[in-house]
Amino acid sequence: MMTVDSPKKANTLGDWAYIAVEKHFNKTMKYEAEVLKDEDPEALHQMRVGMRRLRTAVTGFAPALDLPTAAQEKQIGKIARTLGILRDLDVLEEALENQYRPALPKSEQKVIHTALDYLATKRTEAFKLVKKTLEGKSNYLKMKQAFQHWFKEPKYQVTAQLPILEVLPDLLLPEISEFLLHPGWLVGVESNETGIHPKANLNHQAVEEQLHQQGEMLHDLRKQAKRVRYQMDLFTDFYGETYVSYCKDVKKIQEVLGNIQDSMVLGEFLTEALRTEKSKLPAKLSKELAESRYQAWQEWQVLQERYLDFSVRQGFHKELLQPKGLPD
Repeated sequence: MMTVDSPKKANTLGDWAYIAVEKHFNKTMKYEAEVLKDEDPEALHQMRVGMRRLRTAVTGFAPALDLPTAAQEKQIGKIARTLGILRDLDVLEEALENQYRPALPKSEQKVIHTALDYLATKRTEAFKLVKKTLEGKSNYLKMKQAFQHWFKEPKYQVTAQLPILEVLPDLLLPEISEFLLHPGWLVGVESNETGIHPKANLNHQAVEEQLHQQGEMLHDLRKQAKRVRYQMDLFTDFYGETYVSYCKDVKKIQEVLGNIQDSMVLGEFLTEALRTEKSKLPAKLSKELAESRYQAWQEWQVLQERYLDFSVRQGFHKELLQPKGLPD
C-alpha cells in the first residue's frame, strides 16, 4: 500500500480516484437528512443514485484504491439495495397514479385504489428499514466513518501513481467489452446474408412471448448498461463529443430497457396486490401495460440494430483509446 499526497493538478490514477470517490460520497450524504424526513421522493432518488455512483467510483478505480473493509463495494451495495426497495415502490406509485389510472375507465379505477393501499403498507415497512439503516449504529454508519477517515489519510495501491491518460482505456474497456458481448443483444434477432438483425414487424403477442422467454436477459443487460453509463460518466472530461454521444446511447439503452422492466414489475406487483393472476387483470389495464412494453420494444430495436453493427462497436472501442487530455 502507499499514500499519495494530492498535488495541485491531478495527473495520476490515484488523484482522480480520490476526486471521484469524494465527489460521490459527498453528494450521497447531502440527501441523508431529507430522506429521513420522507417528504420528497426526489431526495430518496438522488441518494440512491449517489450510492450507485459511489459504488461505481469504488469499483471503477479499484486498481488504485486501498479502502477499509467498511467502505468497499460490497458494503455500499447492501445499503444501496435497501434504498432501492423503497425507491422502487415510489416508482410504482408514480406510474399507477400518473400513467395508468388516468387511462382507465371508472369500472377499473377501484383496482388502482386497492393496489395503492397495498403499496402504502409495503412502503411503510420499507421506510422503517431505511430509517433503521441510516440512523442506527449499522453498516451505514461504519461506511460513513470509514470513508471520512480515508479522505483524511487516503491509501492506495501502487498502480495509483500511473498517469491517468495512459490507463483510461484499461479502466474502461473491460466493462464496455462485457456490455457489448452481453447475450441480451441477441434477444429477438434473426440471421441472414447481411448479418444479424432484430426481427422486424413483430406483433404484440410475439413481443410478449419474447419478453416472457428472455425478459430476464434484457433486464440483466439493462443493469450492465447502468454500470457502463456510470463508469463512463466518470471520465467525460477526458474525451470529446463522440464519447459523449456513446454515453447518451448507453443512457438511452438503460432507459428503454428500464421501461420494459418497470412495466413487467408493475404487472407482477398488481397480481400480488390484487391476489389474482396476470390473465385476470382488468382488460384495459392489461392492454395499457402491454402497449407500454410494445412501444419500448420498438425503441429498443432501433438501438439494438445500431449496436449489432460491427462498425459502431469498433468505433466505440477506438474512441476509448483516444483520450484528449487532462481537463483544465
